[in-house]
Amino acid sequence: MSRKYFGTDGIRGRVGVAPITPDFMLKLGFAAGTVLTQTHQNGDRPRVMIGKDTRVSGYMLESALEAGLSAAGVDVLLVGPMPTPGVAYLTLALRLQAGIMISASHNSFEDNGIKFFSGHGTKLSDAIEHEIEALLDQPLVCHESATLGRASRLDDAAGRYSEFCKSTFPSALNLKGLKLVVDCAHGATYHIAPAVFRELGAEVVAIGHQPNGMNINAGFGATAPLAMQTAVREHQAHLGIALDGDGDRLIMADAKGALYDGDQLLYAIVKHAATQGASSGVVGTLMTNLAVENAFKKLSIPFTRTAVGDRYVLEALVERHWLWGGENSGHIICLDKHTTGDGIVSALQVLAALCTQKSTLEEYTRELTLYPQLLVNVKTPAGFNLETAAALWGLVNQAETALSGAGRVLLRPSGTEPLIRVMVEGEDAALVRHWANAIAAAIK
Repeated sequence: MSRKYFGTDGIRGRVGVAPITPDFMLKLGFAAGTVLTQTHQNGDRPRVMIGKDTRVSGYMLESALEAGLSAAGVDVLLVGPMPTPGVAYLTLALRLQAGIMISASHNSFEDNGIKFFSGHGTKLSDAIEHEIEALLDQPLVCHESATLGRASRLDDAAGRYSEFCKSTFPSALNLKGLKLVVDCAHGATYHIAPAVFRELGAEVVAIGHQPNGMNINAGFGATAPLAMQTAVREHQAHLGIALDGDGDRLIMADAKGALYDGDQLLYAIVKHAATQGASSGVVGTLMTNLAVENAFKKLSIPFTRTAVGDRYVLEALVERHWLWGGENSGHIICLDKHTTGDGIVSALQVLAALCTQKSTLEEYTRELTLYPQLLVNVKTPAGFNLETAAALWGLVNQAETALSGAGRVLLRPSGTEPLIRVMVEGEDAALVRHWANAIAAAIK
């Protein structure tokens, strides 16, 4: 069954344009609250947490969701600005029935969205999302006054989450002697991330930590890492850490300012865990660099791919009872530490590896050389059917033959636009460029 509002990562869009409007959020809160009250059998009112990033629209959407949940008889716990993984952690730690994060992640401030977490700190199942959607088209009927939900604020939410993050770093280690640039993207980690690394002993240069409601992700953070790279070189730091607006992505830079994406950081984490005796497989996506897959093979670590999206990575990890997975965009999941992807926790695992091995990021990942990868977005005419384009697939076969097993071709339709995403990667950059452009031209 297709979903009308929920995508792979909640509901997202432009503020003021349906469904990111106050009236829709009121109904969404009521629908979600109604589903929760139907499944909550303890006799007391269900409790739901609401967190948000630093977008100015968060105030409006928070109030609407709070009203809808209260009307459905659900108690609401407000935590203010909080990273998405922080909401997941606190929902589980406080034994709540659900958590809601108001964020559009790495998007600009004009957008916003809603992410739901179950009481287990994981994303809602498809079945629950379908139940919520079914109720959105029904009339909102407020509970009687005696059964309305109440709202309260958890004043020490940031402190609780900070302590959790620090607990994932080995107690026998510290970060003394390290100078770190920490870029918070003017987002939800601004009041948490710098303190976490500082309290573990690092000298911290914080940037992107002065949100004003409209500067989230603007020239800072994991999707705009140049500011971090520049600061690392200017301050002669050992490492740079860049998080995105809601704190679930991580990109790092070494002392030279060279960038390390999610693929490389996941490799460092898993490589170190393997040296410590941990045994598990790794889940990547269709966009994970082929060099990473080959590197895990050399370490005798099982590897598999899913569709693009951390939701699918997590599903595969749970299905296989594996611990680690991620995307090259910087979503990294360490199920031995957390129920979801967490930029701060992932950075701490990389730092634990480097401190234990007494190595630099450059040295520790030296054997992993990513293959050149080129992504071309091609507009398609109405009626274009990728599956039946026989001549195009013939060209793809030619490309894969030319790459001689040391590369791959991926054609992926966009889920939101009339585009085909052509991705070619391989050891030979000239061949990669040639075949990516040839396939794109054939589609046009």
